[in-house]
Amino acid sequence: MEKQLTFGMLKSLLDAHTMGVHAASALLSDCGYKVIIAPTQIEDAVSRIASETSQKLLLDWIRTNNITNLGISYRLDPDDAVQLVGRIVYLLKKNGLYESSDSIVKSIHFAGLKPACDKVEREYAGRIKTFRGGESAEETLLVMGVPADQIPKTIKEGCQYDKDLLKFGREIIQKNEYENQKPLTRNLYPEFGTANDSLELRLKHNFKEGFQPLIRSHSGPYSSEMTRQQCLKQYWDWCKDLANAGFLDILSIGSSQLSQSNFGESWEGKPNGGGVPVNSEEEYHTIWQAARPMLVRTYSATKDVAKNAAVFERSINICWHALSLWWFNELDGRGPNSLYPNIIEHIDAIRYSAATNKPFEANVPHHFAFRGCDDVTYIVSGFLAAKLAKKLGIKTFVLQNMLNTPRSTWGIQDLAKSRVLLKLIKELEDSSFKVILQTRAGLDYFKPDIEEAKVQLAAVTAMMDDIDPFNTYSPDIIHVVSYSEALYLATPDIINDSIKITRQALGEYRKLKQRHETPDVMTEEILSRTANLEKDCRAIIGAMEEIIPDLYSANGMYLAFVGGWLPVPELWSNSEEFRFAKGWGTKGVKGSIVLTDQNLSKHYSTKETDLIANAEHRIQHCASNMPEAIRMLHEK
Repeated sequence: MEKQLTFGMLKSLLDAHTMGVHAASALLSDCGYKVIIAPTQIEDAVSRIASETSQKLLLDWIRTNNITNLGISYRLDPDDAVQLVGRIVYLLKKNGLYESSDSIVKSIHFAGLKPACDKVEREYAGRIKTFRGGESAEETLLVMGVPADQIPKTIKEGCQYDKDLLKFGREIIQKNEYENQKPLTRNLYPEFGTANDSLELRLKHNFKEGFQPLIRSHSGPYSSEMTRQQCLKQYWDWCKDLANAGFLDILSIGSSQLSQSNFGESWEGKPNGGGVPVNSEEEYHTIWQAARPMLVRTYSATKDVAKNAAVFERSINICWHALSLWWFNELDGRGPNSLYPNIIEHIDAIRYSAATNKPFEANVPHHFAFRGCDDVTYIVSGFLAAKLAKKLGIKTFVLQNMLNTPRSTWGIQDLAKSRVLLKLIKELEDSSFKVILQTRAGLDYFKPDIEEAKVQLAAVTAMMDDIDPFNTYSPDIIHVVSYSEALYLATPDIINDSIKITRQALGEYRKLKQRHETPDVMTEEILSRTANLEKDCRAIIGAMEEIIPDLYSANGMYLAFVGGWLPVPELWSNSEEFRFAKGWGTKGVKGSIVLTDQNLSKHYSTKETDLIANAEHRIQHCASNMPEAIRMLHEK
């Protein structure tokens, strides 16, 4: 393959999934190839590919940029995906751009859900290579046709720690002893399973076998072939099955998009969007009754947030409230609020949560990671949310930490990120503020292969035990992501099976750790990564507290975002309001994600167009944005 080749990355505007596109682009760039990601105008043309105007726009984009290798991503409906690929292939062939002797486009690759990939491979007899999710960096490049000798050594070798954990996970699954796991015996207490039960009581009393992390899992079945009431009945049955099995401690209701955005309203003519279609306080209460004695929680609403939080208090005795401050609104297409009103509503709901003495989870850092943030932003965003929560009166803070996000992250970098995040937020602890660590696997981590995903589940569980390696009480909670999630929704049997794997892996890894037979997680490299992250995070947090007026308020949180202090280069909104937030780049460096700025005058890397921005430059740049950010705030 010649380096003159140009990779074009294409997706439909309808598809909000961007992580795969940007991750593949970064890998190709690291190998020295030119990569062009289709702008919004071309994404929109792909969404309307049936029109002649859209077809011309796409053809012109390919010709103008001399796209030789075309990547198409569509992770929505499989039938729509196959139809989209077919239309694009037909268009290119009709215009002599593909599969002709002098065609510009030499190869096409497709990324999508497994059913779509299967159909594409059958339709084109393997000529179009597919990505189903979960591929390693090296696998991704090889499938795209990059010769093995042109893949950088750091990408090939990856991280030995990750390989060691996968070897451990494979042994756990091959031995199959996890199937013999039995539910742990609880230390019962008077409030257990009642409307007065709480997360703090569960942790305090824990299990007769000694301290074990509480297990949380998320479930939300839905079928368009059933009525709403039939869907609810199915979920009530699921709740009873999970409660009777006794493996799950905390049930998270995967409520539908309409439950979050239009609770208590008429849904006539509105698509459900998947998830449990709960639409009344009584229906929530029936779920709680069916789920007892498990603790229960649910997604927050995307409007009338505090009002709905009160509904959750009354109906399911919600064990903690989770809000995301900057997210679940117009920014990510999940709700009707614009950014500033959204922050105000979330702050009001946090105050309500504090008044009811319930724990609060800031569902924040991984949402920034979904939009391409660097590792520092992941940590800083989590700290800001935690300190804001403390100032608003929250006494128990649930720190959710999503590992493997993005999937290219090396385990040693996950340990560094997690340790800095935990350390900074733990420093906020005092007699009236307690931090509870909740770990989970990444949303995009598991391969669409059941046996491989089981191995990954065991491996990531071991990593969770290495975050705070000398603390036998950490983590407090494990959010178990079921091994089937890359293929299909997890049923109660799969959820319970995933919990068994998690508990078996945790127990076996801790036995190995006692015998000093686990990887060294206090190496110089890990300690150095951790120290550098901590230094940068402290510098940026300190500057924000000094420069942004009243940082821990709705105004301050808004200014932090629009001022570019929390970079989200992959945010799909094109609003001028967020130009500073989007005006950065990121790149992968040895398993980490670092911030870049193409406008840097001083070179911190070897590429003039891809320059790493250190903390000092970041602070200076964001400080210069503040007058304009304050102007935008005053216009609210």
